[in-house]
Amino acid sequence: MDLKSQPKQDELKKAAATWAAQHLKDGMIVGLGSGSTATFVVDEIGRLVKSGLRITGVPTSEKTADQARALGIPLTTLADYPEIDVTIDGADEVELSTSNLIKGGGGNLLREKIVAAASKRLVIAVDESKLVEKLGIRWSVPVEVVQFGWQSTSRHLAALGSKPVIRVDSKGKMYVTDGGNFILDCAFGLIESAAELQARLDATVGVVEHGLFIGLASQVVVGGPAGVRVL
Repeated sequence: MDLKSQPKQDELKKAAATWAAQHLKDGMIVGLGSGSTATFVVDEIGRLVKSGLRITGVPTSEKTADQARALGIPLTTLADYPEIDVTIDGADEVELSTSNLIKGGGGNLLREKIVAAASKRLVIAVDESKLVEKLGIRWSVPVEVVQFGWQSTSRHLAALGSKPVIRVDSKGKMYVTDGGNFILDCAFGLIESAAELQARLDATVGVVEHGLFIGLASQVVVGGPAGVRVL
């Protein structure tokens, strides 16, 4: 990514995130996403809560939970509220014709998908650079795998036509998710059928979850130079 474009891209993410957060209503149980765009969402929700908005959040990562607590956002769990009114999250890619997604660049795809699946509505906030004609054009598919035998799981994923790369943290050590698993970033290239790939990944032994979010998004809020638009 061109470093010069980052501030502008962040402004567009923030615009989409702010728009989505400002449409929350009192009494809602709200799934709080993870990642760079979700950080803007949680910041705005924190501001709204201080101004009197009454919502309760369900965080999708420990990092999001820490941010929400610091902002005074009341939190709960799926144990207490197994059905969520709305979740606001970001995405790495959004397929224009279907609103199917690739998520998991931030490493929280398992909890994000659990919360998304428990939600009546999933609202995705992105800047317009995340919009693609077909998934896989720019992003690999993150695949969360159990630590035991991950090398074997990697071989199975390669046999599906990908190029798996084990994710490492900033110190060069294996990245470990909040659930205690590894992530293999699998480059499939352009994905002609996300549903077919989803089925193959779901059937692969050792795979805990993957970053294909198929048929889950209710609304996509896009920040662009001309303003915010809703798909």
